[in-house]
Amino acid sequence: MLDAFSEPTFRKVLSTKIEEGPKHIILDLSQIDFVDSSGLGALVQLAKQAQTANGTLQIVTNARVTQTVKLVRLEKFLSLQTSVDAALENIKSS
Repeated sequence: MLDAFSEPTFRKVLSTKIEEGPKHIILDLSQIDFVDSSGLGALVQLAKQAQTANGTLQIVTNARVTQTVKLVRLEKFLSLQTSVDAALENIKSS
């Protein structure tokens, strides 16, 4: 679950990884069953942070997460992938 309760820790940890870590990050949310508005906000901020660092944030999702993202029309901004392999291929081709 990525909600208002878990979002601050989630954002802090990932923000640090983007600052320190590799240029391209794959975030596997395929086992997440719920994302609320604060979770979506964190994903948007983290994607922007990755872009600012000349990297990408590839987000592996399941049908439920994808549906939530599409509901708020963020699917074009967030790089949603169906699997880790698809995310790796997307990184290789960019």
